[in-house]
Amino acid sequence: MSARGLLARAVTCTVTGAAACVLLAGVTFAADGAKAIEPSKTALQAAAQLRDRALQSNDAYDWLAAISTEVGPRQAGSRGDAAGVAWLRDKLTALGFSNVRTPEVIVPHWVRGEASFEIVAPYPQNMVTLAIGGSIGTPEDGITAPVVMVQDVPALQALKREQVEGKIVYFAGRTERTRDGSGYGKAVRSRQEGPSAAATLGAVGIVIRSIGTSNNRIAHTGTLTYNIGAPRIPAVAISNPDANLLERQLASGKPVSVRMRVTARDLPQVRSANVIGEIPGTDLANEIVLVGGHLDSWDPGFGVQDDGAGVIIAMAAAKLAASMEPKPRRTIRVIGFANEEFGLSGAFKYPADEGKENVDRHAFAMEADLGAGPVWKLSARVPDAHWPLILGIHRTVKNLGVELGDNKTGGGSDLGPLRRQGVPTLAPALDATNYFDIHHTPNDTLEQVDPAKLKQSVAVFAVSVYLAAMADGPVERIATEPNARN
Repeated sequence: MSARGLLARAVTCTVTGAAACVLLAGVTFAADGAKAIEPSKTALQAAAQLRDRALQSNDAYDWLAAISTEVGPRQAGSRGDAAGVAWLRDKLTALGFSNVRTPEVIVPHWVRGEASFEIVAPYPQNMVTLAIGGSIGTPEDGITAPVVMVQDVPALQALKREQVEGKIVYFAGRTERTRDGSGYGKAVRSRQEGPSAAATLGAVGIVIRSIGTSNNRIAHTGTLTYNIGAPRIPAVAISNPDANLLERQLASGKPVSVRMRVTARDLPQVRSANVIGEIPGTDLANEIVLVGGHLDSWDPGFGVQDDGAGVIIAMAAAKLAASMEPKPRRTIRVIGFANEEFGLSGAFKYPADEGKENVDRHAFAMEADLGAGPVWKLSARVPDAHWPLILGIHRTVKNLGVELGDNKTGGGSDLGPLRRQGVPTLAPALDATNYFDIHHTPNDTLEQVDPAKLKQSVAVFAVSVYLAAMADGPVERIATEPNARN
């Protein structure tokens, strides 16, 4: 049996009191001999009450409605971004959070402008289009060119320059609908790397099938990454139905030419901020349990699922945990990260602001950034001795339909800089089955949120936050790989 299996069996024995298990004075041990740290009976009882209390609370939905109504989209560098910072700062203060602050973060300021994409020949058609985030603009009259279709970046790189030069590259790869979001991860390379890969071969622009699963006639935006060694070319996304139509024309065997026009532009960087508030702990107040989401959003929708819901889940979970007796032992810190969409500016600035000494005070971290729920699985990346904590959390929320995951999950993208410094992460996984229907689209609105699923998500995060704040310590660092990717 693996070390994880041995530890899980030891915890099961502690819980069930099975006669076949041998315990030493009621203490369990990890496979490496370290004392296994599991939640106390009192903490577990309080966590169960917390779970039930969260399922009855309408606060998260009300707060999500408020930020979508009073602020709306919060693209980095925009007036909405600044309004979002002020809204969250004021809300945390009004709710009684301590040490509320807004440390400055410098963020890019890209303006979307207008975009159009149309088939010129053989059968003229206008298409639903959005510029990809960070795209340069076209000349005023746009760009008209033949189309070459590829599935993805590797397929493009297999072509010769004469097959691509002077053309607009169309990336046809589809996004697979998955519960864990892995389909998005596989498809998104075309959006991120496609422009520079195409420009290297002489393309004059790219168009992608939206990186999303919706069959509605809406386009998905998102960020590209220009390679400094390649020319910058304009990039747009078209809706899935429009992509299907384009492919039918390409399949006709007749030459297909298209016209694209983009007025996007970069403006000078501006000041934004991470927004931070705390619930002070008791005897372990010097240690921190961090829970957050990213405050910025794309501009076509209202930024409700991505990631207003994550910020609100974090805030509601912390506030509910603070209401329990016994009070959380560790300080619970809520953070709304700045500019996740355009390069994780707030995520990188946060540990730089804290410094190594304060980063080392972080016992656990978790992030909500995959919609409004429900949570379907609980995973983590914690020291072996703390795996019983994960099992305790799971026992408390299992009846909400939550599966037990593994101890290899790194959590959300904003946690990457902390994770690389060894901070343990808890990862309640939000169900992404339908998330990419609306992600980065005009349909990211309050109407897409199921209040019952949002309550379940808050309940799971609240239990996770509370039991992490109550666990014995000290909490060891996790093993890190210096060059590991997020």
